Amino acid sequence: MIVAKLIDTTLCIGCKACEVACQEWNDQEYTMGTFDGSYQTKPELEANFWNLIKFNEVEKDGATSWLMSKYQCMHCADAGCLAACPAPGAIVPLANGTIDFVHENCIGCGYCITGCPFDVPRLNSTSKKAYKCTLCSDRTAVGLEPACIKTCPTNCLTFGERDELLRMAETRTVELKADGFADAGIYNPQGVGGTNVLYVLKHASEPEQYGLPKDPVIPWTVSLWKGPIKWMGMLMFWGTIFGAFFHFVIYGPQDPEKHGHPRDAEEEPSEKP
Repeated sequence: MIVAKLIDTTLCIGCKACEVACQEWNDQEYTMGTFDGSYQTKPELEANFWNLIKFNEVEKDGATSWLMSKYQCMHCADAGCLAACPAPGAIVPLANGTIDFVHENCIGCGYCITGCPFDVPRLNSTSKKAYKCTLCSDRTAVGLEPACIKTCPTNCLTFGERDELLRMAETRTVELKADGFADAGIYNPQGVGGTNVLYVLKHASEPEQYGLPKDPVIPWTVSLWKGPIKWMGMLMFWGTIFGAFFHFVIYGPQDPEKHGHPRDAEEEPSEKP
């Protein structure tokens, strides 16, 4: 069964209870920052801060409003971080659709950051390991819902079977349109094969207002270096190995005496002044 998280942004009140629950459950030490004039806890995600409520101030039709959005790993079906990672076993797609990081296998290269079109993974400067939301894989493995969803007071967050959540999102979209929000819709970008974190948005045609990319795709550089460049490099490597082997078989080892380098030649004594 593929699981997912549904975020109804129309019900989010920006209380940040989900941020606290994430910090507590994952035993993450909070680091103080500097105030930058925003109501957000942090400007961006950090290696020890995986869940962020974004306060998006938008002016539309002469009125200013807040568009809240919960920012964390999207657990893409076609995950850019997984496509970019060169370390076997460092990023693991679980059977329930969750993308998990195995830090013991992480080499700290940061390629997962480059491969993610949502700019989610963060590299810890001390441990040199990459971190992100795991959708509380340790909780879901034993039948519990993620900590952020457990603590949400407005039912903005829902966890369950992905297909069922999509039906819930479609029903909610119909309700919003009936209430006058003609642009209401679901954020489930197909450029990454769909995501296991789904959003209900009032302004679905403008996800950028919520801090979400409009048409996220895996960077072409990842496909290039993991595809043609990788195989060309492998071909050149093995070509060099086989070339050296056949050269040895055909011509044998080099004879130093034939090339003016006698093995046992004694050095002539240098002239003394």
